[in-house]
Amino acid sequence: MNTTEALQCLRADKHGVVSFEYIIVAACIVAVVIAVFKTDTSISAALAGGITKISSAMAGL
Repeated sequence: MNTTEALQCLRADKHGVVSFEYIIVAACIVAVVIAVFKTDTSISAALAGGITKISSAMAGL
């Protein structure tokens, strides 16, 4: 099967279209999360602090 045939099958397959839409949405979400963590260090600091507290509590068990 060559590339043209594969693309035609994907275009005709409704499940392929839905999964492709999910890939686009996931890529957009990843881009937004990266942008937020790159510009706002308070969120990453809060997450790091929370993880540290959780790991300290787990070590005490």
